[in-house]
Amino acid sequence: MKILGGKYRGRNFYMPAGIRPTQNILREAIFDLLGHDFSGLSLLEPFAGSGAVSLEAISRGALEVVMIEHNDLNAKTIRENCELLGIELGGDFSLIHAEAFTTLKRLSEGHKPFDIVFVDPPYGQKLAKKTLKLLTSRDILHPQSLVMVQMESSENLEIPEDFKVLTQRRYGSSHLTVLQRHGE
Repeated sequence: MKILGGKYRGRNFYMPAGIRPTQNILREAIFDLLGHDFSGLSLLEPFAGSGAVSLEAISRGALEVVMIEHNDLNAKTIRENCELLGIELGGDFSLIHAEAFTTLKRLSEGHKPFDIVFVDPPYGQKLAKKTLKLLTSRDILHPQSLVMVQMESSENLEIPEDFKVLTQRRYGSSHLTVLQRHGE
């Protein structure tokens, strides 16, 4: 896989075996929707996998990125990808090697709200719905926060009342929904 834009454009990174990566066409679509410049923005990526979306956000100037990954091999691969690209973990860019839901609860207690949350859980486990419920019940988002949900096209996403749908698009077997929290 390659970084598609920004400081690390064209640089390769590792993909752990056995995961479904966010393909280039979908990653490009995500960053087209969000705008290419991430300067000053914060991103949270529970279920980070290889960290592809987070690495892309860092390459495009994100101020802060928090990746959460429970799987040992995937977390190791994210560390290797950061090392390969020269991204220092700690401080503004962090990897939390832990279970996503417990970590989201903990982050909501002492962290400022994130600008963007990219939710791409393992397919077929209905984790997107559970993640959205947790995000709405905790102080992890501000009124203008965007939540991007990638899931299998055959899954049905229930949109919580706190969100409005900005766009929904299908990319092969994946479905991308971009939500924004209602202003307060």
